[in-house]
Amino acid sequence: MELRGGGPAPGPGPALGRGGLEALLHTVGSLLSSYGWYILLAAVVVYLLVQKVSRSLAARPSGRPGAADAVEEPDVVVRRQEALAAARLRMQEELNAQAERYKEKQRQLEEEKRRQKIAMWESMQEGKSYKGNLKLNQQEAESGASTSAVPKSKPNKKPLRGSG
Repeated sequence: MELRGGGPAPGPGPALGRGGLEALLHTVGSLLSSYGWYILLAAVVVYLLVQKVSRSLAARPSGRPGAADAVEEPDVVVRRQEALAAARLRMQEELNAQAERYKEKQRQLEEEKRRQKIAMWESMQEGKSYKGNLKLNQQEAESGASTSAVPKSKPNKKPLRGSG
């Protein structure tokens, strides 16, 4: 690698610089021809990651809370706890009311059962059938519950066989 004339180069700089540049260009060219799409894809992914991180850092408040935030935060926490306690108290009151309604309903059912047993016992003492009396009581309860149901009358049908 000689410059202008036939003699060797005066210093190692220009001869190695040009040869090194050609070697670098050859290396970069072969690298890009072999892995160009991969390098481009990696560059796009890195760019998108940098954008996402910069947005999240911009949206996030400063690293350390200021004095106003430190004073205000306990108040917010206290308000949240008070609201939570009030909500729990309301829910507990509703639950207690539901439990009372359920207990009252159970008492009524037990009272009804007790009355039926007393009626059965009295009918047995009088010598009547207690099962029949029980069925009558159940039918009365059902008829009282379903008063809107009207029994349908059957239309007169012809007999399947003739009389002759």
